Amino acid sequence: MAAEIVNPRSDSDAGAEAGAEPLDTFDPAFALHRGGKMAVQATVPVRDKDDLSLAYTPGVAKVCSAIAEQPELVHDYTWKSSVVAVVTDGTAVLGLGDIGPEASLPVMEGKAILFKQFGGVDAVPIALDCTDADDIVETVVRLAPSFGGVNLEDISAPRCFEIERKLQERLDIPVFHDDQHGTAVVTLAALRNAARLSGRTLGELRAVISGAGAAGVAIAKMLVEAGIGDVAVADRKGVVSADRDDLTPVKRELAGFTNKGGLSGSLEAALAGADVFIGVSGGTVPEPAVASMAEGAFVFAMANPNPEVHPDVAHKYAAVVATGRSDFPNQINNVLAFPGIFAGALQVRASRITEGMKLAAAEALASVVGDDLAADYVIPSPFDERVAPAVTAAVAAAARAEGVARR
Repeated sequence: MAAEIVNPRSDSDAGAEAGAEPLDTFDPAFALHRGGKMAVQATVPVRDKDDLSLAYTPGVAKVCSAIAEQPELVHDYTWKSSVVAVVTDGTAVLGLGDIGPEASLPVMEGKAILFKQFGGVDAVPIALDCTDADDIVETVVRLAPSFGGVNLEDISAPRCFEIERKLQERLDIPVFHDDQHGTAVVTLAALRNAARLSGRTLGELRAVISGAGAAGVAIAKMLVEAGIGDVAVADRKGVVSADRDDLTPVKRELAGFTNKGGLSGSLEAALAGADVFIGVSGGTVPEPAVASMAEGAFVFAMANPNPEVHPDVAHKYAAVVATGRSDFPNQINNVLAFPGIFAGALQVRASRITEGMKLAAAEALASVVGDDLAADYVIPSPFDERVAPAVTAAVAAAARAEGVARR
């Protein structure tokens, strides 16, 4: 018998007014989330009055005064350089859509503990009760003195592009929209290895992306930066091409650097003879369209929980199959990228995250697979302990090479 869904408040009263047992009784996910998934923990002892006088007044005044005189000392004597703000407005949460700031908090908490678990980076979830792009920008700018970086999360397109751009212009700390760039980094890493497995280069491949939202646009940009032969992006109305008169400014820009082959029409038509399918849109791609792809094709169907092409279907026609799910091989998961990217950027106090740093992260991630490369292993597991150190080192080195590192 299904549990009555109620709003849990405490161990004793959750669901009491509705006459139902706490949701914890029926679902381990609720039990795990009881009281939240994270907490603040001191890194110094406060055991007696001497400790208290150092951690707080009067000792803290010396540190405050020093920072007031030399603002750069804030990085050495506070947690600023090791903490990231995970910021959302709750408008594009996982596969749930616009569910609002409060309902987004479990995801933001989850993101924060992934930062810590996989990158050693502290993170604070911040869910904003506003959706206007300028309001979000102004709020984050005012919060920024407390943080070494900003991870934008689950903000719907096209506002996410404007918000990221404006924050990057106004702040001198890394601002990174993970739904865009984390997805792109991991996708490129998997594609590099799939190409290597098949004895081809990226320049020999033609890719088709389903979805012209945040992830689709970022993947297209990164593939072009990495030297893909050609890439076309399709939205609900078909291939994004320069001859369409219904394009948003973002899609008009996208049409300018993709689709060198001049394709138009449907996604299904574009897939004929294509080497790569990348799905970040949901929906279902008909099997005949998958069958029309080139021999030895790659299918990266990344929608969750239902891939655009089910792996059982994809394996009939593709040499390499990847999804966004953990219960199939080759999971393309952002957690492979963002902890190490931020760890590397914070390590060198980077002022921003550049295209070169993202490309370096993708290359480092791909290299972890090494000689173990196989059709069912083109991307490492998030639990591979080599991942975060490799990405961190590559990003830090790229930041120094590109002149955005400050130490």
